[in-house]
Amino acid sequence: MMFSSIALFTSTAALACGAASDCKIDDRTYRIKMPEGHDGSSKVGAIIFNHGYRGTGAGLMRNKRLSKTISDMGLAFIAPKSARADWDIPNAPSDGPRVELAFFDKLKSDVVKNHHVDPAKVVVTGFSAGGMMTWNLACDRGDQYAGFIPMSGTFWAPIPKSCATLPANIIHIHGATDRVVPISGRAIGNTRQGNVEVALKLAVSNGGFGPLKAVGEFDGISCQRSEGKSGKFVEFCLHKGGHTFKSSWLARAWKELERAGAFGS
Repeated sequence: MMFSSIALFTSTAALACGAASDCKIDDRTYRIKMPEGHDGSSKVGAIIFNHGYRGTGAGLMRNKRLSKTISDMGLAFIAPKSARADWDIPNAPSDGPRVELAFFDKLKSDVVKNHHVDPAKVVVTGFSAGGMMTWNLACDRGDQYAGFIPMSGTFWAPIPKSCATLPANIIHIHGATDRVVPISGRAIGNTRQGNVEVALKLAVSNGGFGPLKAVGEFDGISCQRSEGKSGKFVEFCLHKGGHTFKSSWLARAWKELERAGAFGS
């Protein structure tokens, strides 16, 4: 009886994490907030939001507007923490041992197993350095997620010439006057940010898509879309601002993914 109680306590303690406390995967962490009113009786879709340089999952959870937007969409809000101050991705200034892909594999498995997340309805997004992490996931894990919404970030140069898991649904959002991560990129020390337009050409050509065509404006962003026979699509959405984003743009992107059948029947 005592053993059963200890086992139950251990199991419960392992899951005692959420928006206010870290969930642990080996030596890594993430935070998760389920949508308001979720009682655990059904699975929900999720947005994995990758933080910017020197950010944290805990810091993202303090963004009340972002948190409310995702909750109002009926989705889980997942905020992982990078291995170090920045994401360990190819050619970055802090280019490390490339541990991120394996971490994201474990992260998705963990949230599906322990937090009532529907594996077919997981979308990855991120801002700035988090957008760079998102592009790398689209390139190397494009078949593992319903879509990708990188914002104000792309690959570090040189941009890869091909990606193993494209085509994938990608909606890239960027500011025309962004000086932190300009569309054409900029040099940082011995490294350089990649050119967003080159990354988009990579996604379009690897996906066998047609040319980008205007699809309209929404809340300050003007979007162009390229579609392919696979049913997937690539969008480039531009706003007139700088290094910033609105949570409402995520809501619009999710609806576009849903309209395109990214989440299945």
